[in-house]
Amino acid sequence: MAALLEFLAQSPLAGLAMAAGLLGLAAGWLIERTHFCTMGAISDAYLFGSWRRLRAWGLAIATAVLSTQLLAAAGLVPLAESFHLAPRIEPLGLFVGGLLFGLGMVMAGGCASRNLVRLGAGSLKALVVVLLLGLAAFATVGGILVLPAEALRAAVVWPLDQPTQSLGAFVARSGVVSAPTADLVLALAIATALGAFALADRRFRRSRPDLALGFGLGTLVALGFLVTGWLFADPFEPVAVVSLSYVAPTSQALLWTMTGNGLWPGFGAALALGTILGAAVSAWQGGRFRVETFSARDDMIRHAVGAVLMGFGGMLALGCTVGQGMSGLATLALGSFIAMTGIVAGAIMALRRLERGSWRAALGLGGAAGLDPAGRV
Repeated sequence: MAALLEFLAQSPLAGLAMAAGLLGLAAGWLIERTHFCTMGAISDAYLFGSWRRLRAWGLAIATAVLSTQLLAAAGLVPLAESFHLAPRIEPLGLFVGGLLFGLGMVMAGGCASRNLVRLGAGSLKALVVVLLLGLAAFATVGGILVLPAEALRAAVVWPLDQPTQSLGAFVARSGVVSAPTADLVLALAIATALGAFALADRRFRRSRPDLALGFGLGTLVALGFLVTGWLFADPFEPVAVVSLSYVAPTSQALLWTMTGNGLWPGFGAALALGTILGAAVSAWQGGRFRVETFSARDDMIRHAVGAVLMGFGGMLALGCTVGQGMSGLATLALGSFIAMTGIVAGAIMALRRLERGSWRAALGLGGAAGLDPAGRV
């Protein structure tokens, strides 16, 4: 143990990669074992009236918000340094990015994290999604998709005359309470409301997998902030204060895998790779590892388009259903709430398209096209 601690002290990048890998390992194992999917949670509630997975997601958000804000209040995590809380909001970019991501995750059979988990469990369909998602994310940062992304970001900008964009910072403008106090009170209120919603159902309260998913995934979000904001904080080699997220990390993992840029992967790359490994371990343990391929050309096209929409939209929205829907919301950033509104709206639009048979019907512009017995328009 002493030798390990000495090694980590001398090699902080190695320690950060190992910590991120362990977080990903735990997240991948937990998501695969519980069959959790945020897209599935939304579709279950919208199409079938089943709120079980949505309750699990709500419990995870409640746990992440309260535990993260408690760490910040204790001075262990400098949340103000997180990019989520930058004193500048680009609402159109966040909303449109979220909308595209929501559309894409329905078309691709799951969000970024779910496809990493599916890949770990043997899905070649998910491999195509992960590769194209990573490519689109790269293209949004420094390739052919930069111009449309920058145009959307610059179209509407809200510069803020306050230190951060946390909800507590807005409340503090009244002069009644300080921003940290307001954030903590709001975190308690949000966690109480979401926890009450999740635990109101007796069957949910008796479901160990759902409770483990909610409390476990939310705790991993807080641990991610603790790892980057405190455990491996270094004034000479600053580490970005981030937590679980899966769009940019997927592209970073692809880059590191292809180039080996640096001996150790960064936090995001290690997180994504650890998530794949954790899912693979869980699938092997449970006898669920199966090689999955595309059933038809249309299936592949749909997954490919969905992956590109997720890559572009996720970078524009600064996160995914985990990066914004858990980690971002845990910081109480206003921008995260805007992005999540877009993600949920996009997912519902895509589900309406599946339900009603055409985009015109989904948007309320015409009657449903109807589906033939094979499920085609």
